[in-house]
Amino acid sequence: MSRFNVRKVAVLGAGVMGAQIAAHLVNVKVPVVLFDLPAKEGPKNGIVTKAVDGLKKIKPSPLGIPEDAALIQQANYEEHLELLKDCDLIIEAIAERMDWKLDLYTKVAPFIAPHAIVASNTSGLSITKLSEVLPAEIKPRFCGIHFFNPPRYMYLVELIPTPTTRPEILDQLESFVTTALGKGVVRAKDTPNFVANRVGIANMLSTMKEAENFGLSYDVVDDLTGKKLGRASSGTFRTADVVGLDTMAHVMKTMQDNLKDDPFYAAYETPKAVAALIEKGALGQKTGAGFYKKVGKDIQRLDPAKGEYVAAGGKADEIVARMLKKAPAERLKLLRESTNPQAQFLWAILRNGFHYAAVHLGDIADSAREIDLALRWGFGMSQGPFELWQQAGWKQVAEWVKADIDAGKALSKAPLPAWVFDGRDGVHTAEGSWSASQNKYLPKSNLPVYQRQHFPEALFGSGAVDPLKSGTEEFKNDEVRAWTLDGEVLILSITSKLHLIGEGVIDGIAKAVDVAEAKYKGLVIWSPDDVFSAGANLESMLPVFMKSGAKGIAPMIKKLQDTMLRMRYSTVPVIAAVRGIALGGGCEIAVYTTKRVAAMESYMGLVEVGVGLIPGGGGLTYIARRAAEMASAANANADILKFLTEGFTAAAMAKVGTSAIENRKNGYLLWSDIVVPNKDELLYVASQQAKSLYESGYRAPAKAVFPVAGRNGIATIKAQLVNMRDGGFISQHDFHIGALIADVVCGGDVDAGSLVNEEYLMTLERKHFCSLLEHPKSQERAMGMLSTGKPVRN
Repeated sequence: MSRFNVRKVAVLGAGVMGAQIAAHLVNVKVPVVLFDLPAKEGPKNGIVTKAVDGLKKIKPSPLGIPEDAALIQQANYEEHLELLKDCDLIIEAIAERMDWKLDLYTKVAPFIAPHAIVASNTSGLSITKLSEVLPAEIKPRFCGIHFFNPPRYMYLVELIPTPTTRPEILDQLESFVTTALGKGVVRAKDTPNFVANRVGIANMLSTMKEAENFGLSYDVVDDLTGKKLGRASSGTFRTADVVGLDTMAHVMKTMQDNLKDDPFYAAYETPKAVAALIEKGALGQKTGAGFYKKVGKDIQRLDPAKGEYVAAGGKADEIVARMLKKAPAERLKLLRESTNPQAQFLWAILRNGFHYAAVHLGDIADSAREIDLALRWGFGMSQGPFELWQQAGWKQVAEWVKADIDAGKALSKAPLPAWVFDGRDGVHTAEGSWSASQNKYLPKSNLPVYQRQHFPEALFGSGAVDPLKSGTEEFKNDEVRAWTLDGEVLILSITSKLHLIGEGVIDGIAKAVDVAEAKYKGLVIWSPDDVFSAGANLESMLPVFMKSGAKGIAPMIKKLQDTMLRMRYSTVPVIAAVRGIALGGGCEIAVYTTKRVAAMESYMGLVEVGVGLIPGGGGLTYIARRAAEMASAANANADILKFLTEGFTAAAMAKVGTSAIENRKNGYLLWSDIVVPNKDELLYVASQQAKSLYESGYRAPAKAVFPVAGRNGIATIKAQLVNMRDGGFISQHDFHIGALIADVVCGGDVDAGSLVNEEYLMTLERKHFCSLLEHPKSQERAMGMLSTGKPVRN
């Protein structure tokens, strides 16, 4: 299948979803034009302009950097419909009104290019009914596309075909959404609310109903149904507030209007508490009140009996919290048999979830895979209902659910389907996942785009291999594993907790470079989770420090610095595959590799100031060298300090880039580095980069000297720090640390323009790092971070 070439996308509708979809397209460098109605007053693009300006104020930001809002082309339906002819994909994202959508389709249809795909971003309207107004030539290129909110951060996108959608159109769109937009695609049937919202909202309604049955307060329920249950930390009622009670009511109404024959129909009734809040205009977070309300710095919860807000903070009973830490089989048994109301509540909502998913599997999804992945990616669950059921013991749990249905305890009298009791041990196997509609196991999609995902998210029971047990192992120690998938590229995975850097990591990197130079085309540093490295393992340094003081730590820092240079000057390319957090030493590892391949959601920064230290692994040396390189590229006589300011500020303020795009702005990623939208393609792209560089005759950079800003630069920076200290913006210790950072990045007590090398600057870095280890204020910060996990400002 040839790649679907998307040169430009049109988004119709500049509301909350439309504007944020446009923002995400800009993040991944896809040109986009955003349409809305012409404004009745002022400039005709006024509605779109207001929406684009609003993107800069939303937290968390829909944009990688706020300035990129300017890349969204603005348009209105009165003046600019001709622009649609240049668009390869048109995403309609106006309000959830069938009549409005059909009217818009009639208006834009004559301007749609003959090859363009047209998709409606709807959370539950019938895609087939929406297609009926379209001309015959567009219908085969029309489907549903359901982004979850917020589109930048939510991994799930549902694709929904109509009976007339051409299969290759859906394949092309799935490939684009996966690789270019970085999403996880679930194909859904054209049934009300599709897969994630159908099952997810049914689960939320079940939770609300059972909470009332067992007399549990909203805060206790949220504590029970959050991280303790392996779900989103916001739990149930807080999630409803974030989503918006009006939005939730809309999804419920779709179920109420269209599922009258559903055996669970009675369970779709709008909860009285939700209806009452909506009537008062308390729609959740967007109106400042819902199930919860913020009063000053305090969070209060609604007490439905009193009809007023009271102090929140209720927690799960300790005995129930302990049950939730048990293995699935024991956990479900304990919850079911307990007399504790919280435990009984949890068993009830899990039972209801299993029951609902099994009864509806054949109607709403091609297989159990779609339901489990949709709830993982759309509702923040660590496991979908079928995975948990299978892991807890399929046959036993099925008998328990059946017994509760027979006893009238379930939400519906509908029996579990016959296939549940056909002797199986679950629905996910190495062969595929169970399809109730086709009565067979369906394998995963074999679209070419998935060949780029070496280790996609795996479902329990699917027989997927653990990445850290895959391939051919070269060596490992307690903190790293070096291995290869193809015999051409060596992969180094850091395996310590949070991938903290201790001696095992330092030794492992040095040895991996040696092995790669001897036997491979390159080295990729990659780990299969959302942490590249959280930095140095301060705890492991404590015994050495307690015994020998800073002089005992100095050799370890020197070893780390030497390892950084070993990577930089390796004879084969070393690629950092960055995903999630790369802080402190983790950021330093990344900047000393040949090239970085980073997932869009990468958070990089030199954060040592937070523990009272300065970067000690070459981070400041990197800032100084990069400033010299940028100054030289701009003008042979350019002022280095001008190019140093941003790097100094980022380190002194412990600034962390909140996207790969912002990391480029901060200098931790270069424009030559590659940003990969889909986290599961990171290893593939990094390995390809290593091989490509090697095959292109890679040579390490020549060791060179470079100019520094010298004592004049230090004086200038210190003058600014004095103003900040005297103005109360930083403490005296912040000033001291900032002055030491300035000393390193400016090259110490030398003339401006003096030529230095990396080893010279690293010696300064090491000296100041070790001096801070013995400073009482730095020790306070370090101990505070180790004991509470939060920075101490002193």
